[in-house]
Amino acid sequence: MENQIFELQYAIDTFYFLVMGALVMWMAAGFSLLESGLVRSKNTVEILTKNISLYAVACIMYMVSGYALMYDGGLFLQGIEAFNLDQVLADSAENGFAGDSVYSGASDFFFQVVFVATAMSIVSGAVAERMKLWSFLLFTIVMTGFIYPMEGSWTWGGNAVFGMYTLGDIGFSDFAGSGIVHLAGGAAALAGVLLLGARAGKYTSTGQSKAMPGANLPLATLGTFILWMGWFGFNGGSVLKLADAGNAHSVAMVFLNTNAAAATGLVAALLTARALFGKADLTMALNGALAGLVAITAEPSTPTALQASLFGLVAGVLVVLSILGLDRLKIDDPVGAISVHGVIGLFGLLLVPLTNSSSSLSGQLAGAATIFIWVFGASLLVWLALKVTVGIRVSEEEEYEGLDIGECGMEAYPEFTSST
Repeated sequence: MENQIFELQYAIDTFYFLVMGALVMWMAAGFSLLESGLVRSKNTVEILTKNISLYAVACIMYMVSGYALMYDGGLFLQGIEAFNLDQVLADSAENGFAGDSVYSGASDFFFQVVFVATAMSIVSGAVAERMKLWSFLLFTIVMTGFIYPMEGSWTWGGNAVFGMYTLGDIGFSDFAGSGIVHLAGGAAALAGVLLLGARAGKYTSTGQSKAMPGANLPLATLGTFILWMGWFGFNGGSVLKLADAGNAHSVAMVFLNTNAAAATGLVAALLTARALFGKADLTMALNGALAGLVAITAEPSTPTALQASLFGLVAGVLVVLSILGLDRLKIDDPVGAISVHGVIGLFGLLLVPLTNSSSSLSGQLAGAATIFIWVFGASLLVWLALKVTVGIRVSEEEEYEGLDIGECGMEAYPEFTSST
């Protein structure tokens, strides 16, 4: 009877884990729509090609090397026969049903690989409209197969940082990845943008920023809704289990807090834009919702709904100020990814000690510094190597005509544009 109860719990938890992973996978569609809506029409096909290709490359590289680096094990050559129910039952009898067997093996790999793709999707939007497609995909190989798994091994993997110290032992906590996924993606994006430079015509000779509106704001809005929905899998799945009362309640609180932070983030960004520009800026509102989601991701289970709402509120204001600040520094980010995921990812990590007593501010700062220094430094080296070998930026002519023609040989909206 006890074994039957365990098997039922195992089945429910594994099914929940896989469904949450599928929700996170759907975020790839959200990123695709968001980014294609915020770039100019002449770069739409290229940004879509990048997004679907990076997902495929991430899945391959994480299977080949990334998962083994992050968790000291591999799945590439394992099949269904690798599952040993007797061993699972024996471990359960010895340690109690802690869920270890649920988030090891195939189900854990699937849930983890979609997180890797999310981190890489952040980079895609920041370098849009001027980066070579194949250089971007070469970077994707290194990012998803080595750079991300290494910092993941020091955090979720529980390994010591270069054999020196364990982040968990010094008070670092990141429930679903504000730092491990979002700050990491923002750091890699920042390194690429600094070497890549701004889009042609983005800044005048006097340093003034020129608006380059996106081509399809309905798509960008739909993409944000999809990301918002996918985030329930991102944060909810990170509870890892469902089939007992305590964890079921935790999942419900995570969903509640995730939604609350996104809502207040959007409203705060909308009001901030109204105060600064005198208009309701849709793009800022979209980024405000995403900022609220990123901020709550580091710890969505312990805050009250009020606290989660306040966290989202501050994140919504902060992301608008960050986007404007980076623009003043001439760091050209067409979709605001560095601000949403990098700056707010750091902010989310610093919020954790307010509601989670097992973490500390010093631990959060140490963890954030470790993630940023590693990912930014390693990414900078890879981007630099690509720049001096194959190049990372398209020619001026290709940028003027659009990357759709130069990189992909087709247009997204051929009926509405003239072909050369």
